[in-house]
Amino acid sequence: MANNDYILEINGMSKSFGKNKVLKDIDLKVKRGSIMGLMGENGAGKSTMMKCLFGIYSMDSGSVILDGQRVAFTSAKEALENGIAMVHQELNQCLDRTILDNMFLGRYITKGPICDQKAMYDKCLQLFSELGMNYNPKTIMRTMAVSQRQMVEIAKAMSYNAKVIVLDEPTSSLSEREVTKLFSIIKDLRDRKGISFIFISHKMDEIYRLCDDITILRDGEVTLCDEVKNTNLDILVKAMVGRSLDNRFPPMTNVPGDTLLTVKNLSTKFAPYLHHISFDLKKGEILGIYGLVGAGRTETLECLFGARTMSEGEITYNGHLVRFNSPKEAMKANFALVTEERKVSGMFDKCDLTYNTCICNLDKYRNGPMLSNKKMTEATKTEIQNMHVKCMSPKDMISSLSGGNQQKVIVGKWLERSPDVFLMDEPTRGIDILAKYQIYELMISLANQGKSIIMVSSEMPEILGVTNRIVVLSNYRVAGVVNTKDTNQEELMRLCAKYY
Repeated sequence: MANNDYILEINGMSKSFGKNKVLKDIDLKVKRGSIMGLMGENGAGKSTMMKCLFGIYSMDSGSVILDGQRVAFTSAKEALENGIAMVHQELNQCLDRTILDNMFLGRYITKGPICDQKAMYDKCLQLFSELGMNYNPKTIMRTMAVSQRQMVEIAKAMSYNAKVIVLDEPTSSLSEREVTKLFSIIKDLRDRKGISFIFISHKMDEIYRLCDDITILRDGEVTLCDEVKNTNLDILVKAMVGRSLDNRFPPMTNVPGDTLLTVKNLSTKFAPYLHHISFDLKKGEILGIYGLVGAGRTETLECLFGARTMSEGEITYNGHLVRFNSPKEAMKANFALVTEERKVSGMFDKCDLTYNTCICNLDKYRNGPMLSNKKMTEATKTEIQNMHVKCMSPKDMISSLSGGNQQKVIVGKWLERSPDVFLMDEPTRGIDILAKYQIYELMISLANQGKSIIMVSSEMPEILGVTNRIVVLSNYRVAGVVNTKDTNQEELMRLCAKYY
Protein backbone atom coordinates (compact mmCIF):
# COMPACT_ATOMS: atom_id res chain seq x y z
CA MET A 1 0.00 0.00 0.00
CA ALA A 2 1.51 3.32 -1.08
CA ASN A 3 2.13 6.00 1.54
CA ASN A 4 0.93 9.43 0.40
CA ASP A 5 3.85 11.08 2.24
CA TYR A 6 6.22 9.64 -0.37
CA ILE A 7 6.46 10.65 -4.02
CA LEU A 8 8.69 7.65 -4.83
CA GLU A 9 9.01 4.24 -3.18
CA ILE A 10 11.42 1.47 -4.16
CA ASN A 11 10.56 -1.78 -2.40
CA GLY A 12 12.71 -4.93 -2.36
CA MET A 13 14.66 -4.10 -5.54
CA SER A 14 17.19 -6.81 -6.47
CA LYS A 15 19.44 -7.17 -9.50
CA SER A 16 22.11 -9.71 -10.44
CA PHE A 17 24.55 -9.99 -13.32
CA GLY A 18 25.37 -13.67 -13.59
CA LYS A 19 26.51 -14.78 -10.13
CA ASN A 20 27.20 -11.21 -9.04
CA LYS A 21 24.27 -9.89 -6.98
CA VAL A 22 24.59 -6.10 -7.32
CA LEU A 23 21.39 -5.07 -5.49
CA LYS A 24 20.02 -6.98 -2.51
CA ASP A 25 16.42 -6.15 -1.57
CA ILE A 26 16.85 -2.38 -1.70
CA ASP A 27 14.23 -0.18 -0.02
CA LEU A 28 14.29 3.57 -0.65
CA LYS A 29 11.59 6.16 -0.02
CA VAL A 30 11.66 9.78 -1.17
CA LYS A 31 9.37 12.24 0.57
CA ARG A 32 7.30 14.76 -1.39
CA GLY A 33 9.10 18.07 -1.75
CA SER A 34 12.35 16.82 -0.23
CA ILE A 35 15.99 16.33 -1.19
CA MET A 36 17.26 12.80 -0.60
CA GLY A 37 21.06 12.40 -0.51
CA LEU A 38 22.32 9.09 -1.91
CA MET A 39 25.85 8.00 -1.05
CA GLY A 40 27.99 4.90 -1.27
CA GLU A 41 31.36 3.65 -2.42
CA ASN A 42 32.01 3.23 -6.12
CA GLY A 43 30.44 -0.10 -7.03
CA ALA A 44 27.99 0.01 -4.10
CA GLY A 45 25.03 -0.21 -6.51
CA LYS A 46 23.88 3.41 -6.85
CA SER A 47 24.06 3.53 -10.66
CA THR A 48 22.50 0.07 -11.04
CA MET A 49 19.58 1.11 -8.82
CA MET A 50 19.00 4.26 -10.90
CA LYS A 51 19.18 2.26 -14.15
CA CYS A 52 16.58 -0.16 -12.81
CA LEU A 53 14.40 2.78 -11.80
CA PHE A 54 14.68 4.26 -15.30
CA GLY A 55 13.98 1.04 -17.15
CA ILE A 56 17.50 0.76 -18.60
CA TYR A 57 17.88 -2.49 -16.62
CA SER A 58 15.01 -4.78 -15.68
CA MET A 59 15.10 -5.62 -11.98
CA ASP A 60 14.97 -9.26 -10.91
CA SER A 61 12.48 -8.54 -8.12
CA GLY A 62 10.88 -5.63 -6.33
CA SER A 63 8.50 -2.81 -7.15
CA VAL A 64 8.49 0.94 -7.83
CA ILE A 65 5.64 3.23 -6.79
CA LEU A 66 5.55 6.75 -8.23
CA ASP A 67 3.01 9.22 -6.88
CA GLY A 68 0.84 6.40 -5.54
CA GLN A 69 0.88 4.31 -8.73
CA ARG A 70 2.92 1.17 -9.32
CA VAL A 71 5.16 1.65 -12.37
CA ALA A 72 7.60 -0.49 -14.35
CA PHE A 73 9.38 1.63 -16.96
CA THR A 74 10.93 -0.06 -19.98
CA SER A 75 12.98 2.93 -21.15
CA ALA A 76 14.40 6.24 -19.94
CA LYS A 77 12.02 8.01 -22.33
CA GLU A 78 9.04 6.42 -20.60
CA ALA A 79 10.41 7.47 -17.20
CA LEU A 80 10.85 11.05 -18.40
CA GLU A 81 7.33 11.17 -19.78
CA ASN A 82 5.99 9.98 -16.42
CA GLY A 83 7.82 12.54 -14.30
CA ILE A 84 11.27 11.16 -13.44
CA ALA A 85 14.31 12.93 -14.93
CA MET A 86 18.02 12.34 -14.44
CA VAL A 87 21.14 14.44 -14.96
CA HIS A 88 24.07 12.08 -15.49
CA GLN A 89 27.58 12.81 -14.26
CA GLU A 90 29.02 11.87 -17.66
CA LEU A 91 27.30 14.25 -20.04
CA ASN A 92 25.96 12.73 -23.27
CA GLN A 93 25.20 15.71 -25.47
CA CYS A 94 25.31 16.60 -29.17
CA LEU A 95 28.28 18.95 -28.94
CA ASP A 96 28.08 20.25 -32.50
CA ARG A 97 24.46 21.32 -32.08
CA THR A 98 23.03 24.32 -30.23
CA ILE A 99 21.68 24.49 -26.70
CA LEU A 100 18.22 24.71 -28.27
CA ASP A 101 18.66 21.46 -30.21
CA ASN A 102 19.93 19.64 -27.12
CA MET A 103 17.08 20.94 -24.97
CA PHE A 104 14.36 19.67 -27.33
CA LEU A 105 16.06 16.65 -28.92
CA GLY A 106 13.41 13.98 -29.49
CA ARG A 107 10.51 16.29 -28.64
CA TYR A 108 10.68 19.23 -31.04
CA ILE A 109 7.78 21.65 -30.95
CA THR A 110 6.21 21.64 -34.41
CA LYS A 111 3.89 23.83 -36.40
CA GLY A 112 2.42 21.43 -38.91
CA PRO A 113 5.30 19.48 -40.45
CA ILE A 114 7.89 22.16 -39.52
CA CYS A 115 9.81 22.70 -36.27
CA ASP A 116 8.63 25.83 -34.51
CA GLN A 117 12.02 27.37 -33.74
CA LYS A 118 10.54 30.53 -32.24
CA ALA A 119 8.33 28.62 -29.79
CA MET A 120 11.28 26.50 -28.66
CA TYR A 121 13.53 29.56 -28.40
CA ASP A 122 11.00 31.45 -26.28
CA LYS A 123 10.35 28.45 -24.04
CA CYS A 124 14.10 27.99 -23.58
CA LEU A 125 14.59 31.64 -22.61
CA GLN A 126 11.67 31.46 -20.19
CA LEU A 127 13.14 28.39 -18.49
CA PHE A 128 16.62 29.93 -18.28
CA SER A 129 15.11 33.08 -16.78
CA GLU A 130 13.32 31.06 -14.09
CA LEU A 131 16.59 29.29 -13.25
CA GLY A 132 18.72 32.44 -13.33
CA MET A 133 20.81 31.20 -16.28
CA ASN A 134 22.07 33.76 -18.79
CA TYR A 135 22.79 31.56 -21.83
CA ASN A 136 22.01 32.17 -25.51
CA PRO A 137 19.97 29.17 -26.76
CA LYS A 138 21.76 29.40 -30.13
CA THR A 139 25.18 28.76 -28.58
CA ILE A 140 26.99 25.67 -29.92
CA MET A 141 27.50 23.22 -27.04
CA ARG A 142 31.13 22.47 -27.92
CA THR A 143 32.10 26.10 -27.23
CA MET A 144 30.86 25.91 -23.64
CA ALA A 145 32.75 24.87 -20.52
CA VAL A 146 31.85 21.52 -18.91
CA SER A 147 30.23 23.35 -16.00
CA GLN A 148 28.00 25.36 -18.37
CA ARG A 149 26.97 22.25 -20.28
CA GLN A 150 26.11 20.59 -16.99
CA MET A 151 23.83 23.51 -16.08
CA VAL A 152 22.09 23.13 -19.46
CA GLU A 153 21.48 19.46 -18.71
CA ILE A 154 19.98 20.38 -15.36
CA ALA A 155 17.70 22.93 -17.08
CA LYS A 156 16.64 20.23 -19.56
CA ALA A 157 15.64 17.95 -16.69
CA MET A 158 13.59 20.77 -15.18
CA SER A 159 11.83 21.32 -18.52
CA TYR A 160 10.08 17.93 -18.32
CA ASN A 161 7.95 19.14 -15.40
CA ALA A 162 9.45 16.27 -13.44
CA LYS A 163 8.11 15.17 -10.06
CA VAL A 164 11.45 13.59 -9.16
CA ILE A 165 14.86 14.67 -10.50
CA VAL A 166 17.95 12.52 -9.97
CA LEU A 167 21.21 14.50 -9.93
CA ASP A 168 24.31 12.30 -10.31
CA GLU A 169 27.39 14.17 -9.02
CA PRO A 170 26.06 17.47 -10.47
CA THR A 171 28.72 19.63 -8.80
CA SER A 172 31.77 17.69 -10.01
CA SER A 173 32.67 20.35 -12.60
CA LEU A 174 31.18 23.43 -10.95
CA SER A 175 32.95 26.26 -9.15
CA GLU A 176 31.93 27.12 -5.59
CA ARG A 177 29.92 30.06 -6.91
CA GLU A 178 28.09 27.81 -9.38
CA VAL A 179 27.49 25.19 -6.66
CA THR A 180 25.91 27.84 -4.45
CA LYS A 181 23.71 28.96 -7.35
CA LEU A 182 22.70 25.36 -8.17
CA PHE A 183 21.79 24.64 -4.55
CA SER A 184 19.69 27.80 -4.48
CA ILE A 185 17.82 26.64 -7.59
CA ILE A 186 17.24 23.15 -6.16
CA LYS A 187 15.92 24.50 -2.86
CA ASP A 188 13.67 26.96 -4.69
CA LEU A 189 12.18 24.21 -6.86
CA ARG A 190 11.66 22.06 -3.78
CA ASP A 191 9.97 24.84 -1.81
CA ARG A 192 8.07 26.59 -4.62
CA LYS A 193 7.07 23.70 -6.87
CA GLY A 194 7.29 20.72 -4.53
CA ILE A 195 9.78 18.88 -6.75
CA SER A 196 11.68 16.05 -5.04
CA PHE A 197 15.35 15.34 -5.71
CA ILE A 198 17.69 12.38 -5.35
CA PHE A 199 21.12 13.96 -4.97
CA ILE A 200 23.99 11.51 -5.58
CA SER A 201 27.28 12.83 -4.25
CA HIS A 202 30.57 11.78 -2.66
CA LYS A 203 30.99 15.20 -1.04
CA MET A 204 29.73 15.01 2.51
CA ASP A 205 29.77 18.75 3.07
CA GLU A 206 27.27 19.08 0.20
CA ILE A 207 24.95 16.53 1.79
CA TYR A 208 24.84 18.62 4.96
CA ARG A 209 24.39 21.88 3.05
CA LEU A 210 21.54 20.67 0.84
CA CYS A 211 19.80 17.44 1.79
CA ASP A 212 16.89 16.66 4.09
CA ASP A 213 17.39 12.88 4.22
CA ILE A 214 20.27 10.50 3.52
CA THR A 215 20.44 6.91 2.23
CA ILE A 216 23.74 5.03 2.05
CA LEU A 217 24.48 1.85 0.08
CA ARG A 218 27.32 -0.58 0.71
CA ASP A 219 27.82 -3.71 -1.40
CA GLY A 220 24.29 -3.52 -2.78
CA GLU A 221 22.54 -3.11 0.56
CA VAL A 222 21.10 -0.13 2.42
CA THR A 223 23.26 0.50 5.51
CA LEU A 224 21.75 3.83 6.59
CA CYS A 225 18.48 5.66 5.98
CA ASP A 226 17.80 8.67 8.19
CA GLU A 227 17.27 12.41 8.34
CA VAL A 228 20.53 14.26 7.74
CA LYS A 229 20.16 16.19 11.01
CA ASN A 230 20.40 12.91 12.93
CA THR A 231 23.82 12.00 11.49
CA ASN A 232 27.41 13.20 11.56
CA LEU A 233 30.50 12.69 9.43
CA ASP A 234 31.71 9.64 11.34
CA ILE A 235 28.31 7.94 11.09
CA LEU A 236 28.26 8.44 7.32
CA VAL A 237 31.81 7.16 6.82
CA LYS A 238 31.14 4.02 8.90
CA ALA A 239 27.96 3.32 6.93
CA MET A 240 29.84 3.72 3.63
CA VAL A 241 33.05 1.80 4.27
CA GLY A 242 32.27 -0.28 7.37
CA ARG A 243 34.86 1.52 9.50
CA SER A 244 35.84 5.05 10.42
CA LEU A 245 38.62 7.04 8.77
CA ASP A 246 40.66 8.82 11.42
CA ASN A 247 41.85 11.51 9.02
CA ARG A 248 40.47 12.74 5.73
CA PHE A 249 43.97 13.04 4.22
CA PRO A 250 47.11 10.91 4.75
CA PRO A 251 50.17 12.60 6.30
CA MET A 252 52.36 14.44 3.78
CA THR A 253 55.57 12.45 4.21
CA ASN A 254 57.22 13.44 0.91
CA VAL A 255 60.11 15.93 0.90
CA PRO A 256 60.45 17.92 -2.36
CA GLY A 257 63.98 18.11 -3.79
CA ASP A 258 65.64 20.10 -6.55
CA THR A 259 63.70 21.83 -9.33
CA LEU A 260 62.74 19.36 -12.07
CA LEU A 261 60.49 21.45 -14.32
CA THR A 262 60.40 25.20 -14.94
CA VAL A 263 57.65 26.94 -16.89
CA LYS A 264 58.28 30.57 -17.97
CA ASN A 265 55.78 32.89 -19.67
CA LEU A 266 53.72 30.08 -21.20
CA SER A 267 51.05 31.62 -23.48
CA THR A 268 48.66 30.40 -26.18
CA LYS A 269 47.38 32.14 -29.31
CA PHE A 270 44.13 30.20 -29.59
CA ALA A 271 41.18 30.78 -27.27
CA PRO A 272 41.06 30.36 -24.37
CA TYR A 273 44.25 32.41 -24.06
CA LEU A 274 46.83 31.65 -21.39
CA HIS A 275 48.84 34.73 -20.39
CA HIS A 276 52.48 34.31 -19.33
CA ILE A 277 52.04 31.34 -16.99
CA SER A 278 55.17 30.81 -14.87
CA PHE A 279 55.93 28.31 -12.07
CA ASP A 280 58.32 25.49 -11.20
CA LEU A 281 57.94 21.88 -10.07
CA LYS A 282 60.37 20.13 -7.75
CA LYS A 283 61.36 16.49 -7.76
CA GLY A 284 59.16 14.51 -5.37
CA GLU A 285 56.65 17.37 -5.05
CA ILE A 286 52.87 17.44 -5.29
CA LEU A 287 52.05 20.82 -6.81
CA GLY A 288 48.41 21.90 -6.84
CA ILE A 289 46.80 24.11 -9.46
CA TYR A 290 43.71 25.88 -8.16
CA GLY A 291 41.31 28.43 -9.59
CA LEU A 292 37.73 29.01 -10.53
CA VAL A 293 36.23 27.09 -13.46
CA GLY A 294 37.55 28.77 -16.61
CA ALA A 295 40.74 30.06 -14.97
CA GLY A 296 43.00 28.07 -17.32
CA ARG A 297 43.81 25.03 -15.18
CA THR A 298 43.12 22.32 -17.77
CA GLU A 299 44.65 24.39 -20.59
CA THR A 300 47.90 24.66 -18.64
CA LEU A 301 48.16 20.89 -18.24
CA GLU A 302 47.34 20.37 -21.93
CA CYS A 303 50.17 22.72 -22.94
CA LEU A 304 52.62 20.82 -20.74
CA PHE A 305 51.49 17.53 -22.28
CA GLY A 306 51.68 18.70 -25.90
CA ALA A 307 47.91 18.50 -26.38
CA ARG A 308 47.58 22.29 -26.80
CA THR A 309 49.91 24.55 -28.82
CA MET A 310 51.86 27.18 -26.89
CA SER A 311 52.61 30.40 -28.78
CA GLU A 312 55.43 31.62 -26.56
CA GLY A 313 57.30 30.75 -23.40
CA GLU A 314 59.85 28.17 -22.30
CA ILE A 315 59.61 24.80 -20.57
CA THR A 316 62.82 23.49 -18.99
CA TYR A 317 62.80 19.84 -17.95
CA ASN A 318 65.77 18.11 -16.32
CA GLY A 319 67.94 21.07 -17.29
CA HIS A 320 66.98 20.98 -20.99
CA LEU A 321 64.59 23.15 -22.97
CA VAL A 322 61.68 21.05 -24.26
CA ARG A 323 58.68 21.75 -26.45
CA PHE A 324 56.28 18.86 -26.84
CA ASN A 325 54.37 19.04 -30.11
CA SER A 326 52.18 16.05 -29.28
CA PRO A 327 51.20 13.87 -26.32
CA LYS A 328 53.34 11.12 -27.85
CA GLU A 329 56.47 13.26 -27.41
CA ALA A 330 55.48 14.05 -23.81
CA MET A 331 54.94 10.36 -23.08
CA LYS A 332 58.42 9.54 -24.43
CA ALA A 333 59.78 12.04 -21.90
CA ASN A 334 57.92 10.13 -19.13
CA PHE A 335 54.98 12.51 -18.73
CA ALA A 336 51.47 11.21 -18.04
CA LEU A 337 48.08 12.97 -18.07
CA VAL A 338 44.86 11.92 -16.33
CA THR A 339 42.22 14.03 -18.12
CA GLU A 340 39.22 15.69 -16.48
CA GLU A 341 36.58 14.09 -18.72
CA ARG A 342 37.36 10.39 -18.59
CA LYS A 343 34.51 9.39 -20.91
CA VAL A 344 35.56 11.81 -23.66
CA SER A 345 39.35 11.60 -23.53
CA GLY A 346 40.43 9.18 -20.83
CA MET A 347 39.23 5.73 -21.87
CA PHE A 348 37.98 3.48 -24.66
CA ASP A 349 34.47 2.69 -23.45
CA LYS A 350 33.85 -0.04 -26.05
CA CYS A 351 36.88 -2.03 -24.89
CA ASP A 352 37.74 -4.20 -21.90
CA LEU A 353 39.94 -3.45 -18.89
CA THR A 354 42.97 -5.14 -20.44
CA TYR A 355 42.84 -2.91 -23.51
CA ASN A 356 42.37 0.23 -21.40
CA THR A 357 45.18 -0.70 -19.02
CA CYS A 358 47.77 -1.64 -21.63
CA ILE A 359 47.05 0.70 -24.55
CA CYS A 360 49.64 3.33 -23.52
CA ASN A 361 52.49 0.87 -23.00
CA LEU A 362 52.24 -1.78 -25.71
CA ASP A 363 55.98 -2.25 -26.23
CA LYS A 364 56.22 -3.62 -22.70
CA TYR A 365 53.97 -6.57 -23.56
CA ARG A 366 55.61 -7.84 -26.75
CA ASN A 367 57.05 -11.28 -27.43
CA GLY A 368 59.11 -10.40 -30.47
CA PRO A 369 56.80 -8.70 -32.99
CA MET A 370 53.63 -10.02 -31.35
CA LEU A 371 51.71 -8.80 -28.32
CA SER A 372 51.52 -11.27 -25.43
CA ASN A 373 47.99 -11.71 -24.09
CA LYS A 374 49.47 -13.34 -21.00
CA LYS A 375 51.67 -10.33 -20.20
CA MET A 376 48.80 -7.88 -20.77
CA THR A 377 46.40 -9.89 -18.61
CA GLU A 378 48.96 -10.14 -15.79
CA ALA A 379 49.64 -6.38 -15.97
CA THR A 380 45.90 -5.68 -15.81
CA LYS A 381 45.44 -7.99 -12.82
CA THR A 382 48.28 -6.18 -11.05
CA GLU A 383 46.72 -2.74 -11.58
CA ILE A 384 43.25 -4.02 -10.61
CA GLN A 385 44.79 -5.16 -7.31
CA ASN A 386 46.91 -2.01 -6.82
CA MET A 387 43.99 0.34 -7.52
CA HIS A 388 41.35 -1.74 -5.69
CA VAL A 389 39.15 -1.88 -8.81
CA LYS A 390 35.80 -3.61 -8.27
CA CYS A 391 35.28 -5.90 -11.26
CA MET A 392 34.83 -9.55 -12.19
CA SER A 393 37.89 -10.00 -14.43
CA PRO A 394 40.32 -8.15 -16.78
CA LYS A 395 37.90 -9.00 -19.60
CA ASP A 396 35.12 -6.83 -18.17
CA MET A 397 34.09 -3.94 -20.39
CA ILE A 398 35.21 -0.69 -18.81
CA SER A 399 31.76 0.78 -19.55
CA SER A 400 30.26 -1.80 -17.16
CA LEU A 401 32.17 -0.32 -14.21
CA SER A 402 31.07 2.54 -12.00
CA GLY A 403 32.57 5.96 -12.74
CA GLY A 404 34.97 5.77 -9.81
CA ASN A 405 36.26 2.35 -10.82
CA GLN A 406 36.73 3.60 -14.38
CA GLN A 407 38.89 6.39 -12.95
CA LYS A 408 40.98 3.85 -11.05
CA VAL A 409 41.61 1.91 -14.29
CA ILE A 410 42.71 5.13 -16.02
CA VAL A 411 45.19 5.96 -13.26
CA GLY A 412 46.43 2.36 -13.34
CA LYS A 413 47.00 2.65 -17.10
CA TRP A 414 49.50 5.46 -16.54
CA LEU A 415 51.14 3.73 -13.58
CA GLU A 416 52.13 0.96 -15.98
CA ARG A 417 54.42 3.51 -17.66
CA SER A 418 56.01 4.59 -14.34
CA PRO A 419 55.99 8.30 -15.31
CA ASP A 420 58.37 10.83 -13.79
CA VAL A 421 55.88 13.71 -14.12
CA PHE A 422 52.23 12.90 -13.45
CA LEU A 423 49.69 15.52 -14.57
CA MET A 424 46.34 14.88 -12.84
CA ASP A 425 43.25 16.88 -13.83
CA GLU A 426 40.56 16.36 -11.16
CA PRO A 427 41.84 12.82 -10.37
CA THR A 428 39.25 12.18 -7.63
CA ARG A 429 36.22 13.47 -9.52
CA GLY A 430 33.28 11.15 -8.88
CA ILE A 431 35.24 8.93 -6.48
CA ASP A 432 34.00 7.89 -3.04
CA ILE A 433 35.73 8.89 0.20
CA LEU A 434 37.69 5.62 0.64
CA ALA A 435 38.83 5.56 -2.99
CA LYS A 436 39.91 9.21 -2.66
CA TYR A 437 42.01 8.31 0.35
CA GLN A 438 43.62 5.50 -1.65
CA ILE A 439 44.41 7.91 -4.50
CA TYR A 440 45.95 10.37 -2.02
CA GLU A 441 48.08 7.58 -0.53
CA LEU A 442 49.19 6.60 -4.03
CA MET A 443 50.15 10.20 -4.88
CA ILE A 444 52.21 10.59 -1.70
CA SER A 445 53.85 7.21 -2.30
CA LEU A 446 54.82 8.26 -5.84
CA ALA A 447 56.22 11.54 -4.51
CA ASN A 448 58.27 9.61 -1.93
CA GLN A 449 59.70 7.61 -4.85
CA GLY A 450 60.90 10.87 -6.42
CA LYS A 451 58.03 11.23 -8.89
CA SER A 452 56.58 14.72 -9.39
CA ILE A 453 52.87 15.45 -9.58
CA ILE A 454 50.85 18.45 -10.76
CA MET A 455 47.26 18.11 -9.60
CA VAL A 456 44.30 20.26 -10.67
CA SER A 457 41.41 20.21 -8.22
CA SER A 458 38.30 22.32 -7.74
CA GLU A 459 37.87 21.02 -4.17
CA MET A 460 39.56 23.44 -1.79
CA PRO A 461 39.92 20.98 1.13
CA GLU A 462 41.62 18.55 -1.25
CA ILE A 463 44.02 21.11 -2.69
CA LEU A 464 44.96 22.14 0.87
CA GLY A 465 45.12 18.57 2.15
CA VAL A 466 47.37 16.79 -0.33
CA THR A 467 49.80 19.33 -1.89
CA ASN A 468 53.12 20.94 -0.96
CA ARG A 469 52.58 24.16 -2.89
CA ILE A 470 49.69 25.66 -4.84
CA VAL A 471 49.68 27.68 -8.07
CA VAL A 472 46.54 29.85 -8.10
CA LEU A 473 45.23 30.85 -11.53
CA SER A 474 42.90 33.78 -12.13
CA ASN A 475 41.47 34.52 -15.60
CA TYR A 476 44.25 32.56 -17.37
CA ARG A 477 47.05 34.23 -15.38
CA VAL A 478 49.09 33.17 -12.35
CA ALA A 479 47.75 35.12 -9.39
CA GLY A 480 50.22 33.64 -6.94
CA VAL A 481 52.20 30.60 -5.80
CA VAL A 482 51.82 29.73 -2.11
CA ASN A 483 53.16 27.13 0.32
CA THR A 484 50.24 24.93 1.33
CA LYS A 485 51.12 24.82 5.02
CA ASP A 486 51.26 28.64 5.16
CA THR A 487 48.01 29.46 3.36
CA ASN A 488 44.27 29.17 3.98
CA GLN A 489 40.96 29.19 2.11
CA GLU A 490 40.55 32.96 2.38
CA GLU A 491 43.90 33.67 0.73
CA LEU A 492 43.19 31.21 -2.09
CA MET A 493 39.83 32.85 -2.80
CA ARG A 494 41.38 36.33 -2.84
CA LEU A 495 43.97 35.16 -5.36
CA CYS A 496 41.28 33.46 -7.47
CA ALA A 497 39.51 36.81 -7.88
CA LYS A 498 42.68 38.84 -8.55
CA TYR A 499 42.31 39.32 -12.33
CA TYR A 500 38.53 39.30 -12.70
